[in-house]
Amino acid sequence: MSRGVATMASATMMRVGASSSTFAGKGLTCRSSPVSSAPVRPAVVTVEAKRVCQLTGKKRNKANVVTFSNKHNRKWQEPNLQHKKIFWEAGKRWVKLRICTKAIKSIERIGLDAMAAEAGIDLWKLPFEDARPERLAYLAENKGKVPVASNPRAIKNQAKIAGSSKKPRYPVYEEGGRIVWIKPGMEELIFGSSSAAAAAAAAPEQPAELKITVQE
Repeated sequence: MSRGVATMASATMMRVGASSSTFAGKGLTCRSSPVSSAPVRPAVVTVEAKRVCQLTGKKRNKANVVTFSNKHNRKWQEPNLQHKKIFWEAGKRWVKLRICTKAIKSIERIGLDAMAAEAGIDLWKLPFEDARPERLAYLAENKGKVPVASNPRAIKNQAKIAGSSKKPRYPVYEEGGRIVWIKPGMEELIFGSSSAAAAAAAAPEQPAELKITVQE
């Protein structure tokens, strides 16, 4: 009985030895990557505050919310910023600024020019609404008319213009303020019957047709 057990044990060991790994008898080495002695500093990301007064530079402030049990929780106090149009006397225009309520009071006391110079702001480069008297008079006279630059390549021969079957397009303002180019007769199709008369009035005058007769 013991002889049979020994025979089975030796056969099992032979099988295990036959299925051993191919790396048997070979040394495995692990090489570590070289580590620099200099400390690695994390990249510093600077984020500019979005809610900042353009004239005073006021931005949000850190504060605490104190509970009944005297626990302090951090919070942000945002500045009270307002979008304002302020009249600039020197430029005869309304400049658009995003300023805090404290700056609104300071403008009345110090002046817009002095505060803009201190903040380093060029008032000529800000968004504005023109308030010059000549500009207002021009807008009143040409209400609804789109200003168009002169075309140096336009046809100047009136006889050729009159004989052409193509109708020149002209620009008009849409309801949303967008400029569209249409042909004469398309006013009712685009604007409707109520606005067709106004669009036709704003259209440039077309030259009268020239009739040419050839006599023998």
